[in-house]
Amino acid sequence: MKRLIKDIHLWLSIPAGLLISVICLSGAALVFEQDITQALNPHLYRTKAVPEDGRFLKPSELAARIENHLSDPLPLISLQMPGTPDGVCMASFEGTGKKTLSVNPYTGAVNGWTESLPFFQTMRKLHRWFMDPPPQKGATSIGKMAVGICTLLMTVILVTGLIVWIPRTEKALKNRLKVTCSKGWRRFWYDSHVVLGFYSTVFLLVMALTGLTWSFGWYRNAAYSLFGADIQSHASKGKSTHNPSGKDNRNISDFKVWDQIYEQLNSQYGQYKTLTLSAKEAQVNPDPASSMRKNDRISFDPSSGKIKKITPYNEMPRSQTLKGWFYAFHTGSWGGMITKILYFIAALTGGTLPLTGYYLWLKRKKYI
Repeated sequence: MKRLIKDIHLWLSIPAGLLISVICLSGAALVFEQDITQALNPHLYRTKAVPEDGRFLKPSELAARIENHLSDPLPLISLQMPGTPDGVCMASFEGTGKKTLSVNPYTGAVNGWTESLPFFQTMRKLHRWFMDPPPQKGATSIGKMAVGICTLLMTVILVTGLIVWIPRTEKALKNRLKVTCSKGWRRFWYDSHVVLGFYSTVFLLVMALTGLTWSFGWYRNAAYSLFGADIQSHASKGKSTHNPSGKDNRNISDFKVWDQIYEQLNSQYGQYKTLTLSAKEAQVNPDPASSMRKNDRISFDPSSGKIKKITPYNEMPRSQTLKGWFYAFHTGSWGGMITKILYFIAALTGGTLPLTGYYLWLKRKKYI
């Protein structure tokens, strides 16, 4: 039986190995994207000169100054207010995708546009679509399908590899928990494949199993059902009005309402990480130290500024929170910098496992 499992591990790895290396290495490059981007452009994410009074401009004043700055008028659809004195405002517009405009919350001065660096854009295209992105969100492509199939194969390869790793004796167990550097190159590469593969398997499995939710609809539905989410609710949520670039947001004309909502929520929450205002809804991340987007959702009347309902994050349906959890566990952001480092090492290791595996196989066949 173990021989069969070993054959499955080998013959799935040979055709898929290089593609799995691309997925893992590009994923490793993306782990610290946010940290590197912010470090290279600190002026877009931090306010250096904080006034003594520490008072932000009102959202309506910020909206007016943003509008005066833009040469081509863009419909402002949301404004994210910072929860720390050295934070910045992030303005989102219709038709600009994920690009946001960084604004000084004290003066309304525009710092510049935030967007992913070209290197990370290329890594993301490799990681998610093998450089063949779908024509539109939710659509499929050959590259997207190939990534999904390789990730499925990777899951089987990891499980079979773990079974093959299981030692029969205590002495074998000790050998499979450490890399030997004094018994020649072949032993070194063997230990690198077996030992490092064992240590990284759990992390790689978590990445693969969560990543599949973006590749296959049937898998996503099964995963949501497994964790008790209503599939129909999740499907309808994808078509809901909570999309910040939806048509409802085009009718924002009186930003004075945002002033009222901002003042009320400031008084109610006291401290928070971010507070985002949009057409008929506000979102507040109440934990300044949180590394996840655990936002409370506040609905309000856009004409009167009266708050209708506040839904805390922990009271939201699972169908609305699972996507965030899957993303956090896929990227390693759920535990802050420590888990990011562990995920980076595991993904880097995952990228080398097929290469060491190829070496061992070719060596055994005496091709090299």
